[in-house]
Amino acid sequence: MAVTSDIVASWRQPRAAVRRHLRRGVSEPFVFSLLMVFLIVAFVAQWPLASREAFVAGEPSAAPRILARAFAVLATIPFWYLLAAISRLAAKALGGQGSWYSARLALFWALTTITPLMLLQGMVAGMVGPSAGYWLVTGGLALAFFGFWGVMLHEVERG
Repeated sequence: MAVTSDIVASWRQPRAAVRRHLRRGVSEPFVFSLLMVFLIVAFVAQWPLASREAFVAGEPSAAPRILARAFAVLATIPFWYLLAAISRLAAKALGGQGSWYSARLALFWALTTITPLMLLQGMVAGMVGPSAGYWLVTGGLALAFFGFWGVMLHEVERG
């Protein structure tokens, strides 16, 4: 399946989607590519806000702000791996039967699954700015992420 089809399928049946990815076998390039998909979309989602901030500040170009966001997004890579490791340790303490790989897969696939909401959040931030609508979308994004991650982590730790 294409990543976009998998994302749609994950919104309907997240357990089945993560199981399908587990059946592919262990592939570090695959899980890293999922993280990269998330990071690229997260970066692109920041462009409208960077443009808005540059316009409000009277700057001629948003390029410096966009470049800063690119470096910031790349700097989060170790954080995501650390978060996956912490989630694996927590799951193991609770009797989880998964692996380090499955914990990374669950986290990175949950991140990839919420990318459509990240794009929506970026559009709202850029067009509306800080408002009730922005916070509503951000809250929905957080709930979706934690919900998907929890369901997927539980599924991969079942053994």
